[in-house]
Amino acid sequence: MSKTWFITGASRGFGREWATAALERGDSVAATARDTATLDDLVQRFGDAVLPLQLDVTDREAGTAAVRRAHDTFGRLDVVVNNAGYGLFGMVEEVSEAEVRAQFDANVFGALWITQAALPLMRAQGSGHVLQVSSIGGIVALPNLGVYNASKWALEAFSQSLATEVAQFGIKVTIIEPAGYSTDWSGSSAQHAEPNPAYDEFRGKVMAGRAKAAQSAGDPAATAAAVLQLVDADEPPLRVFFGKAPLAMATKEYERRLATWREWEQLSIAAHGG
Repeated sequence: MSKTWFITGASRGFGREWATAALERGDSVAATARDTATLDDLVQRFGDAVLPLQLDVTDREAGTAAVRRAHDTFGRLDVVVNNAGYGLFGMVEEVSEAEVRAQFDANVFGALWITQAALPLMRAQGSGHVLQVSSIGGIVALPNLGVYNASKWALEAFSQSLATEVAQFGIKVTIIEPAGYSTDWSGSSAQHAEPNPAYDEFRGKVMAGRAKAAQSAGDPAATAAAVLQLVDADEPPLRVFFGKAPLAMATKEYERRLATWREWEQLSIAAHGG
């Protein structure tokens, strides 16, 4: 059976690849973008199977209205993809309050508002699948991306709780954790804090390492088949990596955490008292 999708940030990157893949196989897609002109080619190619919606995900009322319009147009919502978001580059000391709040508005609250709008509709139909686009930065914390990391950790936390809450209604949740891909994430869509010269030397080393890693960045088009496999799975995973690098990074991260917790276990026990 064909599925109906709601995808935020469908103008480029993962959102565009996944919208196209869904449409090519005969699914229907409500595709959101800040500028719907970026979706004109999809409308010309797929006609009524695609519903272009202008949306800034930080506007909660607009997000709720967009979800309802998609449901009213297609009659159901099978897959909701919270893909809209951006990267904020800056050391923790450098980022301003406005930059931090804007990052969370887009990456955390935007996904939360869309999720909350979709859940009653999915509960009523007894099924649904929410895909939350996180990052390898959702389980590790990388320098010069502290606030971005924090936004993805927050997204993962509420999504894991959500998965246990809505399973009883036939609703599934999957957190997608990509590593580096050749998208515009670190390009024109990114934001950069005002640099503090005290961090210039360290920043240079971090950026050099990131540039080297970018040489082996993944191909966004290769993720399309993976996403289709996820939404077609009877028992999709709560978490899944996209790319070659994440598993090694996660393994190193969690081995380091466990080693530290074990090293300080006696202090932990003593702190229990009694």
